[in-house]
Amino acid sequence: MIKARCVRRAFLYGEDKYTGKNFDHRRTWLVERMKLLSGVFAIEIAAYAIMSNRYNLVVKVNRLKALDWRDNEVIQVIQG
Repeated sequence: MIKARCVRRAFLYGEDKYTGKNFDHRRTWLVERMKLLSGVFAIEIAAYAIMSNRYNLVVKVNRLKALDWRDNEVIQVIQG
């Protein structure tokens, strides 16, 4: 399980009661980013939860997929 947490009362998603700002747009961005990264890396997302100050991911490393990659494919992804 992967966990990431915001610090100093920072908000990842939702309404920040201290500043009055709304960060709902970040949820969509985070879901899209997870989809993108799961396609680039050999991981499968089994479950996720996005809360106002953190997110949790349950991932499975697809070892067979990673071992199937050729060296030049890995280099292309790293170089962008």
